[in-house]
Amino acid sequence: MLLAHQLAIESDWITADMIEATEFPDLVRRYAVSGVPKTVINETLWIDGAVPKTEFIGRVLEGAAMAKELPSVGP
Repeated sequence: MLLAHQLAIESDWITADMIEATEFPDLVRRYAVSGVPKTVINETLWIDGAVPKTEFIGRVLEGAAMAKELPSVGP
């Protein structure tokens, strides 16, 4: 979680939230949390468990690339 928060501090494009799973059972069900940490990126990618920094950053970049491919919503 530290890396996610560090990235959020450095970029206005990234936000990071950390929750206590026992206090938010609805989110546990919504994201099928079975272990921690669980990282959700743009509601489309998930990282289960701790991973090396390079893998984490790679997944964040993958999520950013996917977000660019999504149709824009607006006027």
